[in-house]
Amino acid sequence: MSEPKHLENTETMPPVIGRRRWSAGLIWLVPIVAALIGIGMVIHNRQSEGPAIEISFLTAEGLEAGKTQVKYKDVVIGLVDSIRLADDRSQIVARVQLDKTAATFATADSRYWVVRPRFGTSGVSGIGTLLSGAYIGADTGVSKDAQKRFVGLERPPAVIHGSPGKRFTLHAADMGSLDVGSPVYYRRIQVGRVISYDLDKDGKQMRIELFVDAPYDQYVSVSARFWNASGVDLNLDANGLKLSTQSLATVVAGGIAFQTPPGPRDATPAAEGAEFSLFDDLQAAMAPPDGEPDYLQMRFEQSLRGLSVGAQVDFRGIVVGRVVSIDLDYEADKQRFPMMVGAVIYPQRFGRAGEKIAQIGHAQSDKNLRLATFVKPLVARGLRAQARVGNLLTGQLYVALDFVANAPEVAFDAAARPVELPTAPGSIDQLQEQLTGLVAKIDKIPFESIGKHLDSTVAQLDQTLRQVNETTLPQFSATLAGAQGTLGSAKQAIAADAPLQQNLAQTLAEIQRAARSLRVLGDYLGVHPETLLRGKPTDPPPSATKPPSEDKP
Repeated sequence: MSEPKHLENTETMPPVIGRRRWSAGLIWLVPIVAALIGIGMVIHNRQSEGPAIEISFLTAEGLEAGKTQVKYKDVVIGLVDSIRLADDRSQIVARVQLDKTAATFATADSRYWVVRPRFGTSGVSGIGTLLSGAYIGADTGVSKDAQKRFVGLERPPAVIHGSPGKRFTLHAADMGSLDVGSPVYYRRIQVGRVISYDLDKDGKQMRIELFVDAPYDQYVSVSARFWNASGVDLNLDANGLKLSTQSLATVVAGGIAFQTPPGPRDATPAAEGAEFSLFDDLQAAMAPPDGEPDYLQMRFEQSLRGLSVGAQVDFRGIVVGRVVSIDLDYEADKQRFPMMVGAVIYPQRFGRAGEKIAQIGHAQSDKNLRLATFVKPLVARGLRAQARVGNLLTGQLYVALDFVANAPEVAFDAAARPVELPTAPGSIDQLQEQLTGLVAKIDKIPFESIGKHLDSTVAQLDQTLRQVNETTLPQFSATLAGAQGTLGSAKQAIAADAPLQQNLAQTLAEIQRAARSLRVLGDYLGVHPETLLRGKPTDPPPSATKPPSEDKP
């Protein structure tokens, strides 16, 4: 008996259930491997990527998430992956994913800014971004302190960390036309730039930080002087008109120049961060050190039109100070308005004389009393202050300190504060006095009587001229007519065919023959002088020869 067919088929077929289990295991292997690969990639990315930082800017102009790169020296070190508004909506915040190799850019002294085309007085930058698009520039320093949030700069920094050169600080009363990026010149060569500026803590001066590139930083010595070379310096004062400028660039963007004064100076290069004063111009920078000034006050009775604050105070041709104030005073007892002029005097500008001046009052501890002790005997000798004309074209005045001959004595109060120096009329006042005296002399001339005499003289002259016209001129005309007739007769008498002319020609011929006869007689007497005693001998008988002609001598 044979087995059923279904049993035979079952025994000969492979186990179906075992194959289904094996196929199900292969299906799950593929996603597991993919997951492992993905996890490995995520781990690799996590290990290869750097820190994420946030940078805030005023606007998102030129920035685009997923496209805007972060570069350092044109090398990509990160990418902007998102941009959002700050919570207060005053700024935007760009999240940047830095590369692992750029982890040092997430430190406290790192700086970021947007590089885009910029056109300004200091130059043109970022032209390459016109085609490639804006990117975020980066710079880092030496700090090791980690930081995740930064405030982006609105303009590129003037100096990148690590640039060869030195930083210096200048103190100035104001900025003038200077700005970040303004050039720094040495002998008209650009050697650096202004990198920042700020007010001092007291708000009375400006702190200007500049950077001088190497190798020019070695020329900034401890004796160097800096001055503002911005724009065009047009100065009109008692010395005349002065026009100076450093270069064409300074006319637009301003600039600073420096140089070591001539003469024996300390040429030691200045250290990093050394501080200097910024002078207004080259003349002030190259002037000798002024030292601590002394204050004087002067009272002028005349008008001081043309005298301004800053005018020079001169002592025998040497500028020893400047005017710092001009005020109007009132004297009730005399009903006058004198002008009070304040000036500062720098003793060091007197040179060796200043050293001797300092020795005179060194015993006095009070500075004002020391100055009064020195000035008092000089005032007794005629030391006065005068307002003189420095330029006739502009009418500018300056204050001159000089000894005035025969100056009237004045009372000098040594205890006055400040010391008040007496004054004397200046050149303009003396000229006015001379003109006043001249006008007074002119007033004394009797112009009225002179005018009356002149009128009578003119009347007499008019009468004389009338008489000449009526009497003298007709007679003179008749005389001229007679003279003309006489000249006509004389002209006829000396004509070529006139009898007088013919008689004159015959007379001249007779005189010529007489002269010839005298010459023959003279020759004969020279040969026969005895003829004068004996007479002329008898002529020999005529011969065959022809006698000489009578006309031949």
